[in-house]
Amino acid sequence: MAADTGKRLAVDELLSFTEELEGALRSSNDRDASAQVGAGARMLLSACRSDSDDLQLQMKEHQEKISSCKEKIEKAKAETITDEELNALQNKMEEKLQEEKQLRQELRVLRDELDNLDRQRTSIEERKDAIKKKNKDMQKAERTLSMCVSVTNIMPNLEDQEKISGYIVDRSGKKIEKFEFDKTTPPVEICDKLWKKI
Repeated sequence: MAADTGKRLAVDELLSFTEELEGALRSSNDRDASAQVGAGARMLLSACRSDSDDLQLQMKEHQEKISSCKEKIEKAKAETITDEELNALQNKMEEKLQEEKQLRQELRVLRDELDNLDRQRTSIEERKDAIKKKNKDMQKAERTLSMCVSVTNIMPNLEDQEKISGYIVDRSGKKIEKFEFDKTTPPVEICDKLWKKI
């Protein structure tokens, strides 16, 4: 910038000198020499003015470039963060990553619990279905037993697993006579004896 100012002063001095020279030559008696020198001085003045204009234009362009560079530097400084801010941001990011990792672990645990609950639900539904089937089978067996008792008047004792035992009942279901047979007794003999009792 100081060099540009110095050049500008030198050019201004040269222009001033040229103008003075032209004035001095005009007042000279030697007309031809004076005219020749005047023409040369005018050419020199024109060239100096042209150079001066070019220099001013270049100086303006350089100043614009300098201003642009300064703006870019200021912008870069504004966008650049300090080491402390960078460390703080890195710490924050690490905390967020830890939180995300912990949330993923909790999500895995919850997913496992949901899978376990789903298996339990399936097992419970299967047991409910088995209980329903068993209840149906029990009702069917009770109806079959009730029909057998009403046809044969014989009520077996299903609780005594060591012997074949039960009661002979009347039409109202009242117990009349108890019977007992060893498990080793042949079925034909059991049937024959029971037939005789009823």
